[in-house]
Amino acid sequence: MSEPVCAQKFPIKVDLEPGQYWWCSCGKSQKQPFCDGSHKGSEFSPQAIKLDEKKTLWLCACKRTKNAPACDGTHKSLT
Repeated sequence: MSEPVCAQKFPIKVDLEPGQYWWCSCGKSQKQPFCDGSHKGSEFSPQAIKLDEKKTLWLCACKRTKNAPACDGTHKSLT
């Protein structure tokens, strides 16, 4: 499997309303941290985020988290 593109080396804070969102896993989206379809033709797929209530999340932007889509601090070890 290919490595995703690192969009940035720190998480993105988002305040989200109830609903469904799609987290970009490939790193190529121009609408980070959300998917814009840039993964098409690759092995990457966006990950659904479903919320029943308003919530603040810190989403991974380096695309290397082991707890997708949440940031787990992996960006701190990237060179």
